[in-house]
Amino acid sequence: MNKPKILCYGKDCDHPIIPDTPALEIRELSFRYPTAKEDTIDNISVDIFPGDKIALVGPNGAGKSTLMNLILGLERIQKGLIKVFGNKAAACRHRVAMVPQKAFIDWHFPVTVRDVVTMGRYVHLGWFRKPDKHDKTIVDDALKTMEIKNLADRQVSELSGGQQQRVMLARTLAHQADLLLLDEPLNHVDIATQELIFHTIEKLCSEGKSVLVSTHDLGILTVHFNRALFLDKSIIADGPVKDVLTPENIARAYGFEFHMDKEAPWYSGL
Repeated sequence: MNKPKILCYGKDCDHPIIPDTPALEIRELSFRYPTAKEDTIDNISVDIFPGDKIALVGPNGAGKSTLMNLILGLERIQKGLIKVFGNKAAACRHRVAMVPQKAFIDWHFPVTVRDVVTMGRYVHLGWFRKPDKHDKTIVDDALKTMEIKNLADRQVSELSGGQQQRVMLARTLAHQADLLLLDEPLNHVDIATQELIFHTIEKLCSEGKSVLVSTHDLGILTVHFNRALFLDKSIIADGPVKDVLTPENIARAYGFEFHMDKEAPWYSGL
């Protein structure tokens, strides 16, 4: 059997989806930053399946962004295993796309909206090919889906926070990945953009794609997600939202003594 290529890019992205395997399989994954005294990720095992619409929740420092970076290959796996559609993650990165936190993006870089969205096609183009008519159609469709086609020639630095987030999601749509990772996509965006993001996620999952969304907004979980993964370095709970988002789990993760009040605004819908 051929060894997976270290860097899959363009025409080298030829590893097929292995039938009847999870979109994402994680086994006994642990990770520690060089200067840290304890693991940021501690012995995580989880499966995510095609069509799953999962909220990744937990306090600051719980390891949510680190987990996404490990899946995408932005951090090196130290211990454990990650597979994407049955392949080792390093051989199947082209099937994964991420919307990073807005704070980690240089919005002053001189590029247009169309330039950024076209970046989603680079993984399919290879090193020297330019976007062709097919690629440009996919980019146009992504711009249209996120309702920013009228902004295509604008500099990204000129956009509002909500518009910038739409650009990043459009880039991810242009990638046409099968597993999407969204890291705090709802921060500092308007209600209309939030609803458009949720509508887009719903459509993607109905098409069999898998979406993992990191969020601090516990109030939206019962409405927009079919599963929640509660993380605080290790997995506290994983399952249907109502089973995961309990007062006991919240108190355990956030480290406070909890007195249940069913009349409290946050409790509605649980």
